[in-house]
Order: sequence, then C-alpha cells, then structure tokens
Amino acid sequence: MTTLKSGLIGEFEEEIAATRKMLEAVPQDRWEWRPHEKSMTLGRLASHVAMMPAAAAAILRKRGPGPSESESKKELLENFEANVAACREQLEALTEERLAGKMFVTPAIEKPVFALLQGRGFLNHMIHHRGQLSVYLRICGVAVPGVYGPSADEK
Repeated sequence: MTTLKSGLIGEFEEEIAATRKMLEAVPQDRWEWRPHEKSMTLGRLASHVAMMPAAAAAILRKRGPGPSESESKKELLENFEANVAACREQLEALTEERLAGKMFVTPAIEKPVFALLQGRGFLNHMIHHRGQLSVYLRICGVAVPGVYGPSADEK
C-alpha cells in the first residue's frame, strides 16, 4: 500500500533526478547571461533551483539557515547534492500524521508557505524554475535534457 509519505518520497526522487540532469547541463561560461535585464542570470536561476531542496528541509525542520547561492557549476552541483540529502532526511523523518494536509511555516516570515501534500508545494516550485532553466538552456544553444521523456535534442 502506498502511503502519503512513500508517494511523496517517490515523486521527490523522480523530480530530483530530472533536476540533476538539468543542472548538469548548465554551462559555466554562460553563468552571467540573462535573457532580459529583469531576469535572473543563468547562474542565479540554476542556484535557485539547486537551493529548493535545502529550503524545503529548513521549512520541514522549522529552523535552520537558508541555502547559499553557488558561484560556479562545480559548487552548484555540490550544493545541490547536499541540499537533496538534507531534504531527503527531513522527508524520511515525517510522519503520516504530519503529512495530512498541514501547512508548513517558514521561520523567517512566519506565514504558511505550502501544503506539503496538497499541491506538492516545494516540488511544484522547483519544477516551475526548472522549466525556466530549460528555456534559458535552449536560448543559450545548450542541448536540453529530457525530463518526462526524451527532449528534442535527445531524439
């Protein structure tokens, strides 16, 4: 029987694998590129995506420092793996009772941020920015990895 927790963790692992592929495709030599003056740089957007699991872990712990931005592709991938491990640890520690529709509050702003189960809050946020990252990669001429199947570059 699938539980709320096992379903969430399974989905987390699938989305993390897809996100890892997208982050691995980020070119170091385009770190400061941005498609528009109001847009984040490629490096900043990639860092934001890589920080999502750490932010979720801090919310689940109800404490802890926020994640830091990466200065290079190497640091980006190292931070991502550490952030994933921290988030996975917090997800494993969750009880079914806690997952049952509760809102989680960030200590910094003391407002409900997302319902962990209803809407898959932090996964949705990561997926949203991962989609932006795929567009940045396409514009930069980088082969875009497939997420839910092969991309046009993989066919």
